[in-house]
Amino acid sequence: MPPYTFAVGAALGMLGDAVFGDPRHGHPVAAFGRAAGAVEKVLWRDDRGRGVLHTLVCVGGAATAAAVTSRLVRRSPAASVALTAAATWSVVGGTSLGREARAIGGALAAGDLELARERLPHLCGRDPQALDGQQMARAVVESVAENTSDAVVGALVWGAVGGVPGLVAFRAVNTLDAMVGHKSARHRRYGWASARLDDVAGWPGARLTAALAVLAGDDTRGALRAWRADAAAHPSPNAGPVEASFAGALGVRLGGTLSYAGRVEHRAVLNGESGRPVAVPDIERAVRLSRRVGVLALAACAAGRLAASVLKGRTS
Repeated sequence: MPPYTFAVGAALGMLGDAVFGDPRHGHPVAAFGRAAGAVEKVLWRDDRGRGVLHTLVCVGGAATAAAVTSRLVRRSPAASVALTAAATWSVVGGTSLGREARAIGGALAAGDLELARERLPHLCGRDPQALDGQQMARAVVESVAENTSDAVVGALVWGAVGGVPGLVAFRAVNTLDAMVGHKSARHRRYGWASARLDDVAGWPGARLTAALAVLAGDDTRGALRAWRADAAAHPSPNAGPVEASFAGALGVRLGGTLSYAGRVEHRAVLNGESGRPVAVPDIERAVRLSRRVGVLALAACAAGRLAASVLKGRTS
């Protein structure tokens, strides 16, 4: 496969996402979710071993299908680029992320808290009835930060490493974590493997996202300071660096008390010493920062893939 395949295909896929957003019908991620749900119905037991099997079947099946398809088109550079573009468009979700965030921001700006509460579950798992306008704005900014890593940068990183199978496998892992990785009574044991695998798969993308937020944000020093000082206090090893760097880059405070389906969590405040409370206009600033980070991530991952191909050619 020519070394430029990923760079060109990923760029076309990101362009497709920017122009069209997520596929409106027959979304492959939605199809994967339905298949994973069907597998869960067959395999579910309150047991970690069954959860490991569930993760292997779903992620392994998706990655194998992507690998077979890639192999079928490997002799055609044009087909390989087209497949990479289609896979990238299918698995990244930066445009839809921005649209949902802006929709909630618009409702908050208009004072329509009920509409904002109605739309918030489309973006994150918070309990909207427990949040006022400022808390919803904070939840949106936190979700934009975290999903920049999960929905854009992480996929590009694994695409650069593994091509189309890498793109597909990362999205499969991330989707499974959203489905079964939370600590509900049903999934505390069964979803353990999916949650841990998501932590591992998300590690490099989260660090790249944080680093690019430092470079692309309005306050480079603030973003770096918040990342260093506060990331480790977050309960998630991957959301911590991303949310802390976004908080510093935007000059706001994130974290604090959260509510998920009636379960209250008291988290550390990120950028607490230098930041101010999130305001509604910060949602648009977060979306713009997310977009800049996504573009920089595409450039970094494409350059990394090309550099690796050059080095491989020199040593072979």
